[in-house]
Amino acid sequence: MPIICEFSYSKPKKLKEALELLSKPGCKILAGGTDLIVKLKEDIEYPKEIVDIKCIKELQGLKFDKGVLTIGALTTFTDLIESPVVKSKFPLIWEMAKTVASVGVRNRATLAGNICSAVPSADSSSVLEVYDAEIILKSLHGQRKISINDWFIGPKKTVLEKDEMLVAIEVPLPKMKHGGCYAKLSRYEGEDLAQGGISVLAFSNKTYKIAFCALGPKPERAYKTENALKGKSLISADIKKAKAEILKQIKPICDMRSCKKYRLHMAGIMLERALNTAFARMNGKGLKYGKQIM
Repeated sequence: MPIICEFSYSKPKKLKEALELLSKPGCKILAGGTDLIVKLKEDIEYPKEIVDIKCIKELQGLKFDKGVLTIGALTTFTDLIESPVVKSKFPLIWEMAKTVASVGVRNRATLAGNICSAVPSADSSSVLEVYDAEIILKSLHGQRKISINDWFIGPKKTVLEKDEMLVAIEVPLPKMKHGGCYAKLSRYEGEDLAQGGISVLAFSNKTYKIAFCALGPKPERAYKTENALKGKSLISADIKKAKAEILKQIKPICDMRSCKKYRLHMAGIMLERALNTAFARMNGKGLKYGKQIM
């Protein structure tokens, strides 16, 4: 399918130059392009100018320093998978990245683009939420930092202003002993969007962080479910209470991938498996990271 709309094309090498271009109305950023190019071909987007940021060195690379992983805006899912630091210190991010689309898409698609697209099924969203990641935004007016838990405001909507660019994502390494799990429900093994996704971090003090995607209009933390499990050892009664809590919060829909009733049923199963797997991994047991539980 050809792209039929007309637009100007710029490829700045400096961040300031890109921000200057972005301050004009009708500009769209091109990084991986896995979302934007599709929208152009399907006549969903009509930009006046496309700003290709792939040559801006300030947006490239991964860095781990003083307990914080800084992920540049141009970091692809393949970059995350191939990073020894991500695999050893943030295995939940590594596990999630391996579930995204296909090898070809992972080679181009960026983590930053995934959360900027803000589709309810974005794989990275719930994982970043349980890590309490922070989003670094820049414009010509300065810089601001936003918690990932305040980032999504609706389907395909974020707090990003039109003249702002996401330049990095900061992920703090939990100081306490912990284990994690990303449970992704797909229609088949391989390239597929999530019918539902639940991320869990389990900590040695019997506290838990839980978030979900594709089970509501936006990715969200399940704070009431976390509170229901606080101080618990995940016996059957504890998990049953947690499942009841998360079912109160999620608002799944019926679409081409799944019906609401099925998603509601599977959400409880995903939560139970993710909790048990995260808890086992914290104690050096259970499935290895990267082995899918659904």
